[in-house]
Amino acid sequence: MALPFRFAVTMLTPGTGKEWRSRCRRAEELGYDLILVPDHLGMPAPFPALVAAAEATTRPRVGTFVLNTGFWNPTLLAREVTTTNALTGGRLDLGLGAGYVREEHERAGIDFLPPGRRVDHLTRTVEELDRILGAEDGNRPPLLIGGNGDRVLRLAARHADVMAFTGGRTEAGRVEVLSPEEMDERVATYRRFEKEADRVAPAELNLLLQRVVVTDDRAAAVADFMPYVSHLSEEQVLELPLLVVGSVREIADQLREQRERYGFSYVTVMDNAMETFGPVIEELRTG
Repeated sequence: MALPFRFAVTMLTPGTGKEWRSRCRRAEELGYDLILVPDHLGMPAPFPALVAAAEATTRPRVGTFVLNTGFWNPTLLAREVTTTNALTGGRLDLGLGAGYVREEHERAGIDFLPPGRRVDHLTRTVEELDRILGAEDGNRPPLLIGGNGDRVLRLAARHADVMAFTGGRTEAGRVEVLSPEEMDERVATYRRFEKEADRVAPAELNLLLQRVVVTDDRAAAVADFMPYVSHLSEEQVLELPLLVVGSVREIADQLREQRERYGFSYVTVMDNAMETFGPVIEELRTG
């Protein structure tokens, strides 16, 4: 049985305290269930931003989407998580990833490890947080793990409440989008790992949408995206899971179909699409 939809907006744009709180309140008005903050240089610092978001709102949960664990010592991160969860009234969701932007590590003076070692550190961080925060006692906030590689999928199958798929993979330093068929394979692989982990209940599946365009000309809306996916036809591009393009009803139908096909019930948009996606939330909740 399909899980009910949940909707999140990830806030990328810094601002004054007044501006930040106003945007968070607007997200709540539009029906978003979660207000999220990433972990990139030049964007809001996650934990203080989440405390402010919780103070400005009453209903949405708040969360990291996702922390670059390469920036964090697990013991010090546990302190941040515990404090933020307390200050937000237990509304924190913790999202973790292995990190992928070399330039940010260089600017911060932190070694950019090879992929395998970044996943090693993510694994250690998850296990240490479980130990320190007491996952089995329910003291750790809900955990989301983001990524697409087998080791990350296997880790999420063992530990995560939410598995977040990015819709792309990093190859030779550049991100390549996953076709619908490739996404089928990634989700099937994850579900296989869940069975191997003998979970009591499956994780919720999340997808980050890279583009949301309400339009009556779907082809025109993806024309500037085509050069980045020259190996795909226009029809294939319009079927990509990470793009939703069309009328409000068409987008709602696409998300229903993706929930049926892949299991994506938890949908995240970026803050530049927050207003555009609002009517889609309403359509999916009332239609």
